[in-house]
Amino acid sequence: MRAKKTSPADLTVLERLRTAGLRPTRQRLALAKLLFAQGHRHVTAEGLFNEAKDNRVDVSLATVYNALHDFTEKSLLREISIDSSRSYFDTNVGDHYHFYFEQTGKLQDIPAERIALANLPEAPGGATVARVDVIIRVRD
Repeated sequence: MRAKKTSPADLTVLERLRTAGLRPTRQRLALAKLLFAQGHRHVTAEGLFNEAKDNRVDVSLATVYNALHDFTEKSLLREISIDSSRSYFDTNVGDHYHFYFEQTGKLQDIPAERIALANLPEAPGGATVARVDVIIRVRD
């Protein structure tokens, strides 16, 4: 039986996972390929699960959630919480903000330089500000 050839894109994903300190399991590799092969994007766990099924990747929804949270914990993704029942995972982990289209549920990036933040309070009790999230809700 012939070994499956590894493409340059596969190596990039493999290196990304290893550099982040994540074990490159078959399922993590498959999900990472789906996530990172298309440039910056916003996905929900359910959306990625459906995309995986469409691409014949055999994973459970729980596995998708676990992988997304593992990727987020290792700074490969950024979680954007819209409300208590809806989160998106963003492959763009650089500084930027978002428009959220309420009717369609779409997220759209806003470059950081397009928003000026002024008069931020100091973090309480010696804590430090890790990040500022801005979500501008719009009606389409």
